[in-house]
Amino acid sequence: MFAIPSAAALQLGRAPGGMRYHRGRERTHGSDCGMNFTIRALLLAVGLCAAMLALQELGRRLGVQRAARDPEGARAGAGVVDGAIFALLGLLIAFTFSGAASRFEERRKLVVEEANAIGTAYLRIDLLPAAVQGDLREGFRRYLDARLAVYRMLPDLDASKVELARANRLQQEIWGKAVAASAGTPAAVLVLPALNQMIDITTTRTMVAQAHPPAIIFMLLCGLALLGALLAGDAMAAARKRDWVHMATFAFAVAGAVYVILDLEFPRLGFIRVDAFDAVLVELRASMQ
Repeated sequence: MFAIPSAAALQLGRAPGGMRYHRGRERTHGSDCGMNFTIRALLLAVGLCAAMLALQELGRRLGVQRAARDPEGARAGAGVVDGAIFALLGLLIAFTFSGAASRFEERRKLVVEEANAIGTAYLRIDLLPAAVQGDLREGFRRYLDARLAVYRMLPDLDASKVELARANRLQQEIWGKAVAASAGTPAAVLVLPALNQMIDITTTRTMVAQAHPPAIIFMLLCGLALLGALLAGDAMAAARKRDWVHMATFAFAVAGAVYVILDLEFPRLGFIRVDAFDAVLVELRASMQ
């Protein structure tokens, strides 16, 4: 439907070791996309809240009219239907929120796992012949710069894909050089598995970043919220005056939950951010001197 680096090195636009990341139109466009997502998500939440308030008022009026026609049987059997709808709404909110929170934690964990994988592979370069170590270390530095840029460029997907392709090319270069340098030596048993893990984690992160519930789940969630608002208004028809406190509380609570779920699902676009964990990769890059 619809993921500010916090480390000082990223805020200054500099890579460790004196290298400078480019922060041109790609980053400006990416920031604009992030702001657009925040605006859209807020507009969706505000629109949902307003619609729920309107439907509660509509439900109340319909309930008043029905009660006037049939005072004794107006609410007969309504409690069962109301309970089923609200139970389903609560279940769906819990399901989507739990899934979004789990994916958010998984994305943060994978950043640390990638840093560990790259750091382990980098240290095992010491097991290779001295003649190739310098070239491989330089390749690792360029590779980590590219990996940082992949996520720094988001939500500009075109710029991010360019950096991802560059990182993939560097992976192949590093792998080829390591295979050639370790061929026929005991070092291959330690160096190549570490490199393989470093490469595999990139695919895992890419797939997890793209993992979101189907759009129909969010459509169903919003639809149930609106239906629940209509039924809530009908249930309040017996009161002489409108209970704006309860009406507004119900609408704000559900709309707020939907907004937080969306923000968790896209943690590099909204207010809830996963960027802070990129600091472990920045620190690893700073150690590669």
